[in-house]
Amino acid sequence: MSAERFEELVSEALDEVPAALLSMMDNVVIVVEDAPEGPDQNLLGLYEGYALTERGWDYGAVLPDKITVYRLPTLRVCDTEEQVVEEVAVTVVHEIAHHFGIDDERLHALGWG
Repeated sequence: MSAERFEELVSEALDEVPAALLSMMDNVVIVVEDAPEGPDQNLLGLYEGYALTERGWDYGAVLPDKITVYRLPTLRVCDTEEQVVEEVAVTVVHEIAHHFGIDDERLHALGWG
């Protein structure tokens, strides 16, 4: 799958997130990269930053938080475009949840593994 098509799928997944939820996101960017740097080459997504629940009175003058969705690891775990669509949607929701302070344990309990 081309990088352009994968980016379209990420955009489509974001379109499915309720507008009210997206409007509450603060100081965060969402990007697509081919693969993660470092040892975990199977990582599908990554949230880097300060979750909204961790921001206090002293939060300010910081770079935006970053949600990254990784194309190549996602394509490795999916056999069809339909599976890619589903995995991208799950990854996008998963990383947005981290922005709101929801940890992996809670996400798994909610079925967003």
